[in-house]
Amino acid sequence: MAKYPTEQLKCWSKAKELREEFYKNFAQAKDKGGLRWMGSAWAFDAVPSGLGEDVYCVTGEPYGATCAFDRPLSQKFLNASANYGFARDLCAYMRNYWGSILCNKYALGGKFPKADFSWSQHICCSHAKWYQNACELEGGVPLYCVDVGAGAYPPFEPEMYAHRIKYVSDQLLEGIEWLQKVTGREFNDELFAKAAWNDIRSTYKWAQICMLNRATPAPLDEKSIYSFYVFGTLQKSNKAFADFYDELYDEVKDRVDRGIAAVPNEQKRIMTDTQPPWGFLKIYRYMEEWGVVSIGSLYTFGLEGMWLYDDEKHEFTPRPMPEQKPRTREEICTMLADWHLSKPEYQHFYHPEYKTKMMDSIAKNWKTDGIILHYNRGCEGLSVGIAENRLGLIERGNKVMAYEGNMGDANEFDEAATIKRLDIFMESLGLSKPA
Repeated sequence: MAKYPTEQLKCWSKAKELREEFYKNFAQAKDKGGLRWMGSAWAFDAVPSGLGEDVYCVTGEPYGATCAFDRPLSQKFLNASANYGFARDLCAYMRNYWGSILCNKYALGGKFPKADFSWSQHICCSHAKWYQNACELEGGVPLYCVDVGAGAYPPFEPEMYAHRIKYVSDQLLEGIEWLQKVTGREFNDELFAKAAWNDIRSTYKWAQICMLNRATPAPLDEKSIYSFYVFGTLQKSNKAFADFYDELYDEVKDRVDRGIAAVPNEQKRIMTDTQPPWGFLKIYRYMEEWGVVSIGSLYTFGLEGMWLYDDEKHEFTPRPMPEQKPRTREEICTMLADWHLSKPEYQHFYHPEYKTKMMDSIAKNWKTDGIILHYNRGCEGLSVGIAENRLGLIERGNKVMAYEGNMGDANEFDEAATIKRLDIFMESLGLSKPA
């Protein structure tokens, strides 16, 4: 029975159109005389924007998720990757991406568009090797990879050390010289500055949008959130995406003010931790039948949102935007390095305790009744230490359920067993199975 009013998001169609246009632009870039590049969703994508307004990209993680959502297509790509010799226990996004190249099939239609260069970053064990192999499979595409693993810093240290920022910003400056060399284009600092500020705008605004989901009833459910957080992973420096987040914030704020619910029969609130099994998102709709809304996760909040954690208050809040726009190339690179090195999803690469603290803060401040952990064999980086996270969250008084799966390989997800686990967990929260 509905407890709250609900309605469809007005900007839903626009979000779909923006995503389709993004992937179409990448495919058609050469027809317009433009450039194409490939890289990680965590790449500093504002930097290649300095090469011109006709530069388009495809980022591997959201592309891999798009492939995984289409299970028959994903199986074809995964088989091609395995037949080529890539091991099945590697990143599932990466295997879908490689398989797409090997099959010469673009998930959005047509042949796979070859990139002019690869611009990526490295913190997860897979990132640099992902694009080294992709560049070889595409016939020798030049690659530049920014190392942030030694630059990122634990979120509970009292300060950001200047040498860490400089380590990353120096690589960005060197990367600009490399981009000019491999493309033969002059770098436009004005375009770079605009793109960098759009990056700051979009990642700040996304964190603000996530804060609105503290409200009861929750204005957004996580299955819908997946359709919106993705813009930060596609190209956070894209002006159209940054503007869309402003529009989305206004609509979600209006929903909060009017008490509009994502799940009209909201009785209990849960959160998750990392990527879902993309081919089986219906598990979220199944939980909604029980009256359960997933308010989000450290993954959806912190993959491209920028936050600060107050250890004393156990509080997770959006990081304030810089007070002034940078002017010189060096200042822009320093600002981007400083801003992104506080990314929450970077931090738990250091120790499971950091992720446990941040997840527990979300659980408490977003008023969740339980936490669901995905023992995700498809992502080594974001699943590292997950068993320790489970124990730490239980010790802090949270009810926790875990299930096994793979975000990008449907062969490793047992739907029936997961539904059974969900039934037991829902009952433990005091809910009755829907008729």
